[in-house]
Amino acid sequence: MQIKNQTSDSADLYFYGDIVSSWWGAWDDTDQYPESVKNFLNEVQGKNINIYVNSGGGSVFAGMAIYNMLKRHQGQKTVYVDGLAGSIASVIALAGDKIIIPSNAYMMIHKPWGSMAGNSTELRKMAETLDNIEIGILNVYEENLKEGVDIETIKQMLEEETWLCGAEASKYFNVEVTGENKAVACASDCFKNYAKVPEEFKARKASNKQNDDGADETKLNALKWSFR
Repeated sequence: MQIKNQTSDSADLYFYGDIVSSWWGAWDDTDQYPESVKNFLNEVQGKNINIYVNSGGGSVFAGMAIYNMLKRHQGQKTVYVDGLAGSIASVIALAGDKIIIPSNAYMMIHKPWGSMAGNSTELRKMAETLDNIEIGILNVYEENLKEGVDIETIKQMLEEETWLCGAEASKYFNVEVTGENKAVACASDCFKNYAKVPEEFKARKASNKQNDDGADETKLNALKWSFR
């Protein structure tokens, strides 16, 4: 990982692609994985870090590992949600000591999901595993709730797949809202799997496709994670 804008006391970290388990799952330089983040943090020990997020999510286990590593980092952590902190990227965003989200950026939360084939016993076990994963995600959300917000409210939001603009996110989580960010493109393609994508993100996606020089759609469509 290239460390950007490093000074004597600060450095920048970007989550502008998918959250994947390892280097083998990273399709381009924007994808992040635990080993890469660990190496980054080793290089900037004791420094303040600015964390920029524009991601639709990815591997929940990789995201949890990254969240825990960031929480352990000794230094002020300021998170900027530039466009979207979706799915497990919403958990990563909450690792900050200060979380800033523009009024036109989003957090998206939903129940974890996965795909498998197997018999009825194996499928029931898969459902139990997903429920346990959800408990871990909810624990992170609960630690970052605004005073007076009940975790049961967040559970219902997960059930429904909820997209929160900056102002809405600030009603439930300890985040700071700023003015609109007009410079950020749409987040990584993995958000195409979600059911309630705001029209704004659909428009960004269409605009990016028109300006694309011919990205390998086959490769993009092949992105599938065990859990999201």
